[in-house]
Amino acid sequence: MRRKLVAGNWKMNGSLEALAELDAINQETGGAVDVAIAVPATLIHPAAARARFAIGAEDVHGADSGAHTGCVSAPMVKEAGATFSIVGHSERRQGQHETDADVKAKAEALRRHGLDAILCVGETLEQREAGKAEEVVTAQVRASLPDGASGHWLSIAYEPIWAIGTGKVATIADVEAMHASIRAALVAALGTEEAAGIRLLYGGSVTADNAAGLLHAAEVDGALVGGASLTAAKFVPIIKAAG
Repeated sequence: MRRKLVAGNWKMNGSLEALAELDAINQETGGAVDVAIAVPATLIHPAAARARFAIGAEDVHGADSGAHTGCVSAPMVKEAGATFSIVGHSERRQGQHETDADVKAKAEALRRHGLDAILCVGETLEQREAGKAEEVVTAQVRASLPDGASGHWLSIAYEPIWAIGTGKVATIADVEAMHASIRAALVAALGTEEAAGIRLLYGGSVTADNAAGLLHAAEVDGALVGGASLTAAKFVPIIKAAG
């Protein structure tokens, strides 16, 4: 059985003072649920020193070094104390125009340096209303899937773009259908045994109020949490719901 993973994404939020929130989250670690938070690059080192759970980056570049002003590489975030990174978040796919090939390269960079990856996929509202949601998302999975994909280091987060930070949440039936399609795409690409080890997370306005239903839906192995991960008061109940 796959262990549940509840991962937070602070996005462009946080400060040294805000790291005090990690202390209460520490109390929820060591149980049946894996906990992780991706923080801004400036906070990775102090967060890793304070947390008793996985601290990661919110993004990395696909190259290990080079003329990429303002970017950070996998070896850089590893040196700072990160053990994983998010790649392919919709805010980067849309806002930074990242392609599936970019996302794949980033995930492979993480693997080269022994880091875990949470690879995000998701559809727009227009694509869902056109009946193309599963087609779009499974195509993203196939094109973004890194070489050597394995549950030992890779998780996939389904985040419908229309539900991120909007307060809108996909129905349980929609989530189960999409996760089943993603699992089938992984089986086709990797084989049943390898695909079975990859955790599938749901993200998109996950809160303490809706977490229990989402986290115990079929083929849902955890959550990628945005705004609710910024404070222990909102994040800890989601961890507890996963357990």
